[in-house]
Amino acid sequence: MNKLYIIPIILFFFNCKEAKKEQQNSSDIATMSNIVSFWDFGTETPFTASGKWKYTLKKGNDLVIVDEIKGVKCIDIKEGGYLFIPRKDCPALDFHGKNSKFTIIAKVNRKEKSYEQCEAIAGMWNETQKKRQYYLFLNLLQKESGDQVCGHVSDVGGPTPGHKWARDASIGKTPVEYGQWVTVAFTFDGQLAKSYLNGKLDSREGLNPYEFNHELFDGGNEGADFTVGAVDRLGEIGNFFVGGIAQLAVFNRALSEKEIETLTVNLNTESK
Repeated sequence: MNKLYIIPIILFFFNCKEAKKEQQNSSDIATMSNIVSFWDFGTETPFTASGKWKYTLKKGNDLVIVDEIKGVKCIDIKEGGYLFIPRKDCPALDFHGKNSKFTIIAKVNRKEKSYEQCEAIAGMWNETQKKRQYYLFLNLLQKESGDQVCGHVSDVGGPTPGHKWARDASIGKTPVEYGQWVTVAFTFDGQLAKSYLNGKLDSREGLNPYEFNHELFDGGNEGADFTVGAVDRLGEIGNFFVGGIAQLAVFNRALSEKEIETLTVNLNTESK
């Protein structure tokens, strides 16, 4: 065969192999060990998860749209927007008691909002009814912190005893920049809560990892819904996240640091 024909053929098979590899990323995540649900907001059915449990997120209002930010397909959450799944419709996301271990990981693009407040990403956390369980936040504004990745956990549902608010959280060290796509994650293994930024444990002495040797609170039938972009607080929905979310995955075990790093690479590839 003429050498001039060999090179194009080699390039063709190489490109096909790489294309197939990229196409498998979403399905690979959805079939990972202990996956509960994986929302890829760039698909034709953005609000319905793949994975073991194909839960569907509902819009809390019309301030959530499917869009594209910096070339990445995503949901764009305007100030005041949020998504939710009624508690009764997502039992596999109800981590508590003996089943307290989990991982939440999301690819987000944070935008500024009109006032400073905690910024909710995803979890089950109802402050109004004292039904806190677990939640991934940004900008928790506690313990001389602001702008970092935060993993909130609660064993009592209400405020941490002796405090006005819940205080148990893994809080990273590095600020999450505005207008940049980053991957944020939060794991809990029953003993340690850990917060990650871009696939790396964002270590901070005494706060990340955060020691918490307790089972998570059981909200019961009237406990918190699973929410994305906001939580129920002070009698109304608040702590809004403003910006884009491209993917969101939840697992019913604490992924290892290596797994978080690998999953971050997969999410970045899938979003291109």
